Amino acid sequence: MATSPKTVAAPARLARRRDRRKAEIVREAIRLLAANGYQAVSLEQVAEQADIAKATLYHYFSSKDELVSAALDALTAGVMDRLEVVHAATATLSCREQLRALSGEQLDILLGEYPEVGTIFSWQGWWPEVHDEARKSMRRRHDAIFRTVIEAGMANGQFHCEDLGVALQCHHAIMNNVSSWVGQIDDPIAAAHARDATLAAVMRVVVAADLD
Repeated sequence: MATSPKTVAAPARLARRRDRRKAEIVREAIRLLAANGYQAVSLEQVAEQADIAKATLYHYFSSKDELVSAALDALTAGVMDRLEVVHAATATLSCREQLRALSGEQLDILLGEYPEVGTIFSWQGWWPEVHDEARKSMRRRHDAIFRTVIEAGMANGQFHCEDLGVALQCHHAIMNNVSSWVGQIDDPIAAAHARDATLAAVMRVVVAADLD
């Protein structure tokens, strides 16, 4: 007996619907983790924000830590995939242009899709050991991209900073705090200006490079 197209398509639609719902749950978990920290987040809160019953949530995630792991994985993929694409695309440019492109991309990520990154991947607050490696791995991957560019710029004289480690910490501190103030600016023109001013500050303060 031949299988009808409708019979074949139904499981695919259900799978897509499940994936969309799962992504929505993860998105709410990310938002709550950034706003309240690990300890203050509960499955009840996530279910309420995702507008589903707590019992339904268990069809997607068996525990809070499984959900948190999915949230960290989603953030890591969402951020690092974009930064690594920019890093590869700018490989033939000067170190100054690379750093400007990477920092601009991170600003757009923090002010757009993932304003929670700076909060969740900072060291503040208590997190259980089960999530330590995921957070450390994200930080290592992120640090390595910017470290490579700044180190090369220091070696060829494009950047001038006393200490690579300090330069990286200053860069990350500026970036991690940007969404907490630029993200609160309602005027799009003022927000765009603040974004560009932040990028200029990163270049000038962190590595003593001009944008022009």
